[in-house]
Amino acid sequence: MINSQADPKSIQENPASHTMTLEEFLENDLEGYEYVQGALVPISPTSMEHGEISSNVIRYLSLHVFKHQLGRSYTAGTTFHLGDRVVKPDVAFVSRERLPENRRKGSPIPPDLAIEIVSPTDKQYDVTEKAFAYLKAGTRLVWIIEPVAKTVMVYRSETDFTLFQCEDTLSGEDVVKGFTCPVAQLFE
Repeated sequence: MINSQADPKSIQENPASHTMTLEEFLENDLEGYEYVQGALVPISPTSMEHGEISSNVIRYLSLHVFKHQLGRSYTAGTTFHLGDRVVKPDVAFVSRERLPENRRKGSPIPPDLAIEIVSPTDKQYDVTEKAFAYLKAGTRLVWIIEPVAKTVMVYRSETDFTLFQCEDTLSGEDVVKGFTCPVAQLFE
């Protein structure tokens, strides 16, 4: 565990060599890491394809959210607390009713909608486990976008999930009311 004498520069230069508390993680604002049960977990590097899909999702989702004043959408790098985790989804949505008053720090609540884009180095087990962690923390809807198969797995609970393919239309259901988007548009 990092003590109060720890050198912040040392932590920044080699974060994986340190264990820390959640509070220490938040104080050090470590770029490229998420915090899971006391451990630092490196975020997979993103590809151009990943960035393009993320841009498409944020474009369509944010336009709808803004136009209908539903809340706020967030890009990668925004932190959200999920109990003993701090995660940075690729895209997230928080409804207007749940927005924290102080938004100068990471979100103390989970997003209503969390969207993760699978990277080439991600393991299926880890992706599914992360989707379940979102749900357990109170996220109402999780989209896992798989670029190779061009699919979106939509999780509502650990037992209620649906696979959407390119010919299907994705919906915000009761979480992002009125939002729809053809799955194929996410991969253009």
